[in-house]
Amino acid sequence: MDSLELWQYLLMATGAFAVGLGKGGLPGVGNVTVVLMALALPAKVSVGVLLPILISADIVAVIIYRRHANWRYIVRLMPWTLVGVVAGYLVFSRVDDGTVRFFIGAVLLTMTAIHFLRKWLRRTTQGEDLLPHHPAFVGSTGIIGGFATMIANAAGPVAALYFIASGLPKYAFIGTSAWFFFLVNVIKVPFMVDLGIIHVDSLALSASFMIYAVLGALIAPFIVKYINQQIFEILIWVFVVIGGLRLMLP
Repeated sequence: MDSLELWQYLLMATGAFAVGLGKGGLPGVGNVTVVLMALALPAKVSVGVLLPILISADIVAVIIYRRHANWRYIVRLMPWTLVGVVAGYLVFSRVDDGTVRFFIGAVLLTMTAIHFLRKWLRRTTQGEDLLPHHPAFVGSTGIIGGFATMIANAAGPVAALYFIASGLPKYAFIGTSAWFFFLVNVIKVPFMVDLGIIHVDSLALSASFMIYAVLGALIAPFIVKYINQQIFEILIWVFVVIGGLRLMLP
């Protein structure tokens, strides 16, 4: 792979650092990473380069938050996510990036609207909130998230929608997300190798930016402890909406 120009290096270093901050528990910060990487590199190339960087930050996040994971939600969502990963693998070389991202963004914003509608209905009817546990909600969220992460490493907003809708408190949300994405990202590696977007050259490029991701993941926990639950949830939903809009824009 050709050497990077300075502007490319700076964009990728910033993106890798943002990855670490996001994985370390700062919601939404990593949202800019896909954009920065796609600006610095061709879109599909950026997907393969970014995945090992994500995994390096995942490892740090899992180590830090390993005791906070709620495995019940991971086990419930994982099978459906794997279905989405396989679907993304099958269509990756046959579909236009812009069309796929627009579709994911539209579905994401629709699911967000459903989430706030159910909260309003729950307040007005005082009924039990069953949507996050409904098989259709879990299944659709998992499949869309798996497809999004395979196509564009863009499952963060979708998974956030499910975990926060399920009522997970701050640290449980971070720990559950850390384990979930670590497992999913590791599973994606052989698929991306087979697609030819992860190879020796791309791994060498990824490795040169992992230090920024690890630094971000190590710094983030010192900031997380000063964020209260209400502000944390607001940041999550801002992240989800911005992520959905970003995916819909060309």
